[in-house]
Amino acid sequence: MESRSFHYKGKKFPLCARCFGELTGIIFGIIIYAFFSINTLLGIIIMLPMVIDGLMQALTKYESNNFKRFVTGFLFGYGLISLFIDSSLWVMIKGYTLGNSLK
Repeated sequence: MESRSFHYKGKKFPLCARCFGELTGIIFGIIIYAFFSINTLLGIIIMLPMVIDGLMQALTKYESNNFKRFVTGFLFGYGLISLFIDSSLWVMIKGYTLGNSLK
């Protein structure tokens, strides 16, 4: 939808505001993960605002604005990539430990 996307110099972004926020959160999360990581519970908690905002918009007459969509998408993307990196590192460490125990 045209109204759910950001515009720059009269041209619509190829992503909606929420998806742009998710992508920005994922990229930001990858860059700063080495310096600042969040625990699993906080990662799940910061993903909830987008789920709530999206459900409220889908199930009621509530209409979110692009700023809220971007912020909730950003939090979701940051939480998602944090959970992904944490789970990948956990599997890598467990696999390494298991591999060493089989020698």
